[in-house]
Amino acid sequence: MGFTDIPLPTHLIAGLEMTATTTGFTTASFDQFVSERSEPAWLSERRRAAYAAFDSTPLPSLRDEEWRRTDIRALKLKLFGLPSIGDRGPVATGLEGLEPLLDSLAERYGHGLATIDSTPARHVGGDLPHGVVFMDLNQAVRDHPELIQRYLLCRAVTGDADAFDMLHAAAWSGGAFLYVPKGVRLEEPLFHLIGMTAASSSDLSHTLVVLEDGAEATLVQETASADRGEQPALHCGAVELFVGQGAKLRFVNIQNWDAQTWHFSRERALVAKDGALQWTVGGLGARLGKVNQEVALTGSGSRAQVNGVVFTTGRQHLAYFTRQDHQADHTTSDLLYKAGLKDHSRLVWKGMIRVEKDAQKTDAYQKNDNLILSDQARGDSIPGLEIEANDVRCTHGATAGRVDEEMIFYAQSRGIDRATAIQLIVEGFFANVYDRITIESVRETLRQAVEAKLRA
Repeated sequence: MGFTDIPLPTHLIAGLEMTATTTGFTTASFDQFVSERSEPAWLSERRRAAYAAFDSTPLPSLRDEEWRRTDIRALKLKLFGLPSIGDRGPVATGLEGLEPLLDSLAERYGHGLATIDSTPARHVGGDLPHGVVFMDLNQAVRDHPELIQRYLLCRAVTGDADAFDMLHAAAWSGGAFLYVPKGVRLEEPLFHLIGMTAASSSDLSHTLVVLEDGAEATLVQETASADRGEQPALHCGAVELFVGQGAKLRFVNIQNWDAQTWHFSRERALVAKDGALQWTVGGLGARLGKVNQEVALTGSGSRAQVNGVVFTTGRQHLAYFTRQDHQADHTTSDLLYKAGLKDHSRLVWKGMIRVEKDAQKTDAYQKNDNLILSDQARGDSIPGLEIEANDVRCTHGATAGRVDEEMIFYAQSRGIDRATAIQLIVEGFFANVYDRITIESVRETLRQAVEAKLRA
């Protein structure tokens, strides 16, 4: 299935044809950024308030508890900048490098969007059921302002946690908006590709998903880089998921940036009464990544399953801070993160189960398992519980271990070479988290990505 161009307003056409960034996150570049966008007054005001907060807030440091295991002193924000519509150079040929991935996603899922260099680039698929909205977030601001104003950066992610959140709230550009009205069920998965090419050094895209009561949908989101060479890049993004009463959402977020990209993301889901969320995370790329992922179970009987597949190589540093926030009674959460670590890479996982005093009959579980594949790799696992109710079942755990040499020897004694033996052990290690993922194509994508990194 081929891609078709999205019909865009005139002021965005330049964004498809040209791309660049204004150097540095300065007041002058921000004022230019806002003036070019022709957005509603309420949004411009929100952006300016967020930028004022960003401008007066230092970047996190090792002195901050949440960041003391994640060193970002090598990050130089002056190397990056805000997407600019007015002053752009020719299109990078790197866009062509993402076409195979675009085609593959279209073949697997049929209907989707692509955001390249913070700009809407492709839209594939036919008509969706009446009332469903799936489009570039910039366009959604103009076409559905009442919905965007109600949900964007004011209820789930609020853009005030740290300097990266403030920067995103001030300068987000591009991304996807999915809205499914009451009782509508989307049978086939949708996809959204977020890409960066050599033409851009920063991405500040935003993902907003709203399912009304009784709605169902699946969205697969993947990030990727193409033909960027050794140029550093910055992704500073956010994800907001709203699952209404009795609604069901499957959301997949696969991060696969290149090894020069700094990745920061704030992600939060709100699940209403009897709603269900399956959230699958793939952490594969980036030079350094820091992700805050939170599920808030706000209504009685709501439930969430969170699956994480992480594999690090080289000198990668990935940090995941997860939070299962039980705010109502009879809620259920189940989180399983599994990570393989090679070379000199490092993973930090810190989890928290929070049970409010009114959240009786909570059933919560969290676990992180790390497979260490070299003497220099390191995994830090920090599970946590905060429980204010007295009638709950909450469990947590973490494990770390190396590949069993006896298992390798056993495989070699039966004619299997060492590399293949390790691959089989790694496959078995991830098997139980793969089994939790209900979308076969996602399981296969993660399996192939892990295998490729293992063999690298």
